[in-house]
Amino acid sequence: MSGKALNIGDQFPNFTADTSVGQIDFYDWMQDSWAILFSHPADFTPVCTTELSRVAALVPEFQKRGVKPIALSCDTVASHKGWIEDIKSFGKLSSFDYPIIADDKRELALKFNMLDKDEINAEGIPLTCRAVFVVDEKKKLRLSILYPATTGRNFDEILRVIDSLQLTQTKSVATPADWKQGGKCMVLPTVKAEDIPKLFPDGIETIEVPSGKSYLRITPQP
Repeated sequence: MSGKALNIGDQFPNFTADTSVGQIDFYDWMQDSWAILFSHPADFTPVCTTELSRVAALVPEFQKRGVKPIALSCDTVASHKGWIEDIKSFGKLSSFDYPIIADDKRELALKFNMLDKDEINAEGIPLTCRAVFVVDEKKKLRLSILYPATTGRNFDEILRVIDSLQLTQTKSVATPADWKQGGKCMVLPTVKAEDIPKLFPDGIETIEVPSGKSYLRITPQP
């Protein structure tokens, strides 16, 4: 029986699990950081190897943002430890600095609705899809993406989204399509004209549109 689907803003459930670095309590492991939990169909598979290698290379970028990465795969700790050596070799990595959760009984995969019904292993059991969960320091779910097993993730995009989440959490802006760190932002529709000078000392630009409505307000990234 699968778990209840998590929605953005929901409290992300705590759990304990065996990992490649020992048993963890998820909340204790997170402490006051953000976290990205991302699942994989199986160990010793090609796309997963490229993904875990990429995240290992990006650990400094996640650390800059106060985000701890943690992976999950439906294999054992012993399997994970052997696979890590392949990942390090593939990525020419000197170290592998984040845990991989062992979910060989698929308890967490079921709890978090991570199973891909179109991808079946040799025993006829569904594999985990490529789920991404970004959890903030208050243990709230801030982002959820599900990729099929056949499509590797773009972790530059995930970093971009984290940048947006952390910016818009404290500033009265939203980020437009294809926004990148340092790019112009959209002023929230809820911001009143009289509050603009205080909130946006660099000023704003209002884009004229046929409707005549003044809702497209652009400002430098605050």
